[in-house]
Amino acid sequence: MQISNEKRGPREKKVGDVAVEKRRLVEVPYTATLAHTLNALVANRVVAVPVAAPPGHWIGAGGSMIMESDKQTGAVRKHYIGMVTMLDILGHIGGGDGDGFDFEGIMSVPVSSIIGHCLEGLSLWTLNPHTSILDCMEMFSKGIHRALVPLDSHMENISGVELAESASSYRMLTQMDVLRFLKEHASELNSVLSCSVGELGVIHETVFGVTDGTKVMEAIKCMKVASLNAVPIIEASDGTEDCTKLINGKGRKLIGTFSATDLRGCPVTQLQSWLPLSVMDFTEKVSTSPLHGSTNSRSPWRELVTCFAESCLGEAIDKAVAKHVHRVWVVDRQGSLVGLVSLTDMIRAVRISLLSDASVI
Repeated sequence: MQISNEKRGPREKKVGDVAVEKRRLVEVPYTATLAHTLNALVANRVVAVPVAAPPGHWIGAGGSMIMESDKQTGAVRKHYIGMVTMLDILGHIGGGDGDGFDFEGIMSVPVSSIIGHCLEGLSLWTLNPHTSILDCMEMFSKGIHRALVPLDSHMENISGVELAESASSYRMLTQMDVLRFLKEHASELNSVLSCSVGELGVIHETVFGVTDGTKVMEAIKCMKVASLNAVPIIEASDGTEDCTKLINGKGRKLIGTFSATDLRGCPVTQLQSWLPLSVMDFTEKVSTSPLHGSTNSRSPWRELVTCFAESCLGEAIDKAVAKHVHRVWVVDRQGSLVGLVSLTDMIRAVRISLLSDASVI
């Protein structure tokens, strides 16, 4: 019996089926400044962009050779040499020398110069469109957050992850896209989605955060050193804590989140003046920024996205997708931090279930 495309689940549906629904790829040229790149991220409300360069002059991140070619002639037009994320930009800003650093100089460097500064940028991956969603989940369950998908791959009979590709157009597939797909197929995944996050063992109990008095620049430097995309903001216990270092957040009152994606709500022209603020003041400004499109202080930018250890995995996925966040904080009934569940953890748990029980789908 043939399964319709609409009803195909993670085993049958292909990466290309999901990627084709994505919008046109947002990219920047290798000559773009960091300011231009940040503007592109903010304007398109994305957290990562591939960097394009003329062919024949660069070695791609991780030795990759991902090309865009003319659909008619096959002539190579450009070479994607790497991916730059909000965390890369934060990390570069965090290399400044405090309040007196040269912000204009920092933001005027070419984007190509910061590729690979953070771990995620060390490699650039493609996923063949014929790869199943289940196989794609293997890649995303290992901490890879996104991959390029060629819409007209020249390697018709190959599936899986590739470091070499040539196609006339690409789309970006992310962990969030896969989770959104899994959410649409929740009725077929009930056996795992109904289990609690505690029972599934997907809670990271070691969580380092910053206090509400930490300055944005100090938080950025801490995140750069630890390669963290986000940190919880916890209530300061007293006035003796070192606000320049990450502290163990477990058991502390959770009051906010400071994330690399917060930059999307910060006008580039105001970024320098916002850096000396505390992380709480910064997130408050972001939540009411015109770039966010809402003046509601309880907007998704400001709202804490949490669950309990006994909350089911389906609830955690629903919240992550609905609020478009990349982790859900796990708290106790008093609002104290227990740990976190990341998108990687969510995808891994569903994949293990699918592999161990063929009857799920």
